[in-house]
Amino acid sequence: MNRMASLDLVEFVESKILPRYAAFDKAHNTEHVVRVIRKAMDLALKVGADLNMVYVIAAYHDLGMAGQRAIHHIEGGKILYNDARLKKWFSIEQLKIMKEAVEDHRASASRAPRSIYGKIVAEADRDIEPDSVFRRAVQFGLANYPQYSAEQQWERFYEHMQNKYSVNGYIKLWVRGSENERNLNIVRDIIANPIKLKEIFLGIYNQEVL
Repeated sequence: MNRMASLDLVEFVESKILPRYAAFDKAHNTEHVVRVIRKAMDLALKVGADLNMVYVIAAYHDLGMAGQRAIHHIEGGKILYNDARLKKWFSIEQLKIMKEAVEDHRASASRAPRSIYGKIVAEADRDIEPDSVFRRAVQFGLANYPQYSAEQQWERFYEHMQNKYSVNGYIKLWVRGSENERNLNIVRDIIANPIKLKEIFLGIYNQEVL
């Protein structure tokens, strides 16, 4: 199996799709989508999924952030499915699967992704490297609630960590024994220690506001 998507497809995505992420906040920018693509391709190789499909799903997964965040996964699916340029590489049936995979990638989804493609990109999008988890949450707060004081940012950050990443949080992983699973345990250990968590928050916050 080739270890990358077809070259003409990569050229299209890199020139026409990835630059759109430059308009998004730091938690969903070009660096983020490139990281998701890399992780998704690694997972695709492990499970034997179609690399072209996985590559495009990962590349399009957050394009809906141009609209309302709450429905960005739905809008992203529509953007992918309605992009007629993709018919050069994919059948209508493939595009339908890819649309559903984008729709299913959101961490707060109440059900499992409908296909292996949704599971791959959902898992890749988690990116539960501890420093990234904490830094993205701080960056999101600063970008979306600039009027908040440092203490209000901390309260928002702490609530987000509890709601999403704690042992009672809504985040779900779909590939057992993955790097994400190991990292989530590290994150949960830190969340269980509010003093340590606030130290980490303040360190990142002070860096980001400079």
